[in-house]
Amino acid sequence: MLLEQCLLSIEKASANIDTEVFVVDNASTDGSDIYFKNRFENISFQWNKENIGFAKANNSVLHKVSGDYILFLNPDTIVPENCFQKCIDFFLTHSDCGALGVRMTDEKGKYLKESKRGFPYPTTSFYKMIGLHRLFPDSRVFAKYYEGHLPENKTNPVDVLSGAFMMLSKNALKKVNGFDEDYFMYGEDIDLSCRIIESGYKNYYFPDTTITHYKGKSTPYHSASYTKHFYDAMKIFTKKYLNDNKLKMEFVLWGIECSRTIANINRFFKRLFIN
Repeated sequence: MLLEQCLLSIEKASANIDTEVFVVDNASTDGSDIYFKNRFENISFQWNKENIGFAKANNSVLHKVSGDYILFLNPDTIVPENCFQKCIDFFLTHSDCGALGVRMTDEKGKYLKESKRGFPYPTTSFYKMIGLHRLFPDSRVFAKYYEGHLPENKTNPVDVLSGAFMMLSKNALKKVNGFDEDYFMYGEDIDLSCRIIESGYKNYYFPDTTITHYKGKSTPYHSASYTKHFYDAMKIFTKKYLNDNKLKMEFVLWGIECSRTIANINRFFKRLFIN
């Protein structure tokens, strides 16, 4: 079970650190509540009866948090033993750091480009959609979606961090007041990254520690659920941050719906081909 592996790695990484761990389950049907009933006595479990979404689930326990640094972590991740201490040390030496993300790899050790990202401006998203980021992976312009011009193994301020691993200082979290609950799944990490920068802090990509992320285990990529929540999140983000330019906003919303239609058609033909 991925969650158990994650919690075991958290215990090792917390050996010499005063920590508190909260697990929020959004109405799982795999018997997790029974399985974990007598395990991990020092961890607080919250078993929601319905799926309230990623943002609301995380926000629902923030009032219980007392630490100076708060980590939002996906259950399909494994952290190394020195991870937390290295991150805290970075915060202590960088007062401008509001949020910290780390280098992520998949279970095969392949680097995950979403460890650092740029804001999804219309042109940035368009270059990614048509594949220019693959042709020019180091370009500041064409590969901006994944901050391709920034080295994989060098610490840098970035626009957007991944919600799979996102550590914030308590002061920064107070300013941004947690996740925007208008998002159900996807996009909330982009929105939070935006607000951290707007509040005067920086988001840092910190590759001095690497976690394993079993990508797509929560919601399989390219499934109907993924497509719906992903494009719904992009619409929320667009309406929130392009509201001052109605023409541009409508154009981007039209592009999002076109992309959604293409994704649904691709999924249909893939399923048809497999069958």
